[in-house]
Amino acid sequence: MSASVSRPLPHAPSARSLLERSRTLIEPGYRGAVDLLPSPVRRVIGYHAGWWDADGHAADGGGKAIRPALVLAAASTLGTRAPETVVTAAVTAAGVAVEMVHDFSLLHDDVMDRDTTRRHRPAAWTVFGTGQAIVAGDLLLATALGHLPGAASGDVPAPFARDARAVLSDAVVRLCAGQSLDLRFEQRSRVTLDECLKMSDGKTAALLEASCRLGALAGGADPQTAASLAAFGRHLGIAFQLVDDVLGIWGDPAVTGKPAGSDLASRKKSLPVVAALHSKNNAAAELAELFGAPAELSEGELARAAGLVEQAGGRAWAELETRRRLTAAFTALDHAAIPAERQAGLRALASLLATRDR
Repeated sequence: MSASVSRPLPHAPSARSLLERSRTLIEPGYRGAVDLLPSPVRRVIGYHAGWWDADGHAADGGGKAIRPALVLAAASTLGTRAPETVVTAAVTAAGVAVEMVHDFSLLHDDVMDRDTTRRHRPAAWTVFGTGQAIVAGDLLLATALGHLPGAASGDVPAPFARDARAVLSDAVVRLCAGQSLDLRFEQRSRVTLDECLKMSDGKTAALLEASCRLGALAGGADPQTAASLAAFGRHLGIAFQLVDDVLGIWGDPAVTGKPAGSDLASRKKSLPVVAALHSKNNAAAELAELFGAPAELSEGELARAAGLVEQAGGRAWAELETRRRLTAAFTALDHAAIPAERQAGLRALASLLATRDR
């Protein structure tokens, strides 16, 4: 009898083992697709992905492969009877595609936000130039969408072949809309929490949601199960952004790979900051005054701003909302009517992402 992609996994895989398996599964496909791209751009992408340094020498780095791990874990919840090779082909294609879209977004975000550090080293645009980083992101996006099998493919489950490109395209539209909102917020003195959550729903949650839906399609899920797994990914995406925003203010630069207080230095309307500004207390008023000052914030002012966000309740709200979103994600997973032992991988990943320090 043919094995499914879920059977080689233990009943309770750890989050770390899923992340490692996803990296092992997708990196050859990712590298193979990049190898087909023009040489100058290939060099930028490989540097950004952590495969080599700016001079082309091999390096040991790269992303955590969170989104491909969600694809893998979602597919593995279903115990499909489809041949393992068929399911694995779909999981691999989806994992490569979502990681490419993620790297596209990071390349472009760093240019737009003028962030100079990514993954503990200089951002690609600071090494190769703005134009090369933008072109590299453009090619990654185009390659990602083309990497998914078309509707006529017989090499992957039929629902995946039919819907995968539409799922990923929709996620890209939402991601770009979220980034547009984020940029607009920089020009506004006041942003509501609902607006900020909407931005995060697009900029971050859309791709995590798509990863889970693509995994469900790869595993042959019925529409209701696929929708439940997608809802899990969406709530997890908001929780992920909340943790990222907390780390952007209070994270250790040696761990996060980003300068201390970088979000505050750019007056970023992150979720803890917006929550703090809406608390209507003395700390919120002082924070608003500090954020409204035209001059660049000094090191002391950045430390003061971080303290004010915490005093105004922004950090406590973010941590409470993270727990609420994680609960909502697990509730959505329960609605999928998947046996508890098959939920273990997704639950382990969610718990890791909601408590990470980088």
